[in-house]
Amino acid sequence: MQRRQTSITSKIPALVAILLVIAIWWGLSALGIVPSYMLPSPYDVVVAFVTQANIILMHAMVSLQEALYGLLIGIVLAFVIATLMDRFLVLNRALYPVMIITQTIPTIAIAPMLVLWMGFGMAPKIALVVLTTFFPISIGLLDGYRSVDPDAIQLMRAMGASRFQIFKHVKFPSALPHFFTGLKVSASYSVVGAVVAEWLGGFEGLGVYMTRVRKAYAFDRMFAVIIFIVVISLLLMGLVNVIRKLVMPWEGVAQK
Repeated sequence: MQRRQTSITSKIPALVAILLVIAIWWGLSALGIVPSYMLPSPYDVVVAFVTQANIILMHAMVSLQEALYGLLIGIVLAFVIATLMDRFLVLNRALYPVMIITQTIPTIAIAPMLVLWMGFGMAPKIALVVLTTFFPISIGLLDGYRSVDPDAIQLMRAMGASRFQIFKHVKFPSALPHFFTGLKVSASYSVVGAVVAEWLGGFEGLGVYMTRVRKAYAFDRMFAVIIFIVVISLLLMGLVNVIRKLVMPWEGVAQK
């Protein structure tokens, strides 16, 4: 009971901060400090979302599909490459700088080339999501593999354990917390990556819808989509936390 009260109390500052931002936003709009066509009021944004809910949800299904496919591919690719890099030092030295370089290139610069190479379908959007989500997960796994206690590995070797057994019983469990930390970041990036790719070409998706309403100067609808994307990203991060608790039940036991 006390833990639940502590959890609720810890969320109060964040709630107060969000309400303060909404109040300031409402005040700027209501007092005319910022013109309504540039900064629609929260009420106008809610009305825009309600009236356009069917269209927004239709486009959201496309963006979520792209984000999910890209995230899953990114997870598999990150796991394979991070595991190989941990196993082979030469591969680690060769690929790590390349991974760093890929993160210094703005996604907004990569997206047009992907659209040019792959067309206006889902492929370039999924590819950009993979590039966006791959790095945090792979780095998290690499850090997790390196955080293993060397004495635990030596003990497993002394007991005659194979490389696979050491990986299964020592390295992989130790890397799980780092993996889920990277996955939480990547889950929020996945939707943003899909939307950025949709800005530069496509027929459906939240990015396409945002481009259309921006050109029509319907900023209330644009703000509605932005807030909707924020909510989706937060829900995905929450889902990752739920999966983490299911996969790693011993964390909850250790905290009691």
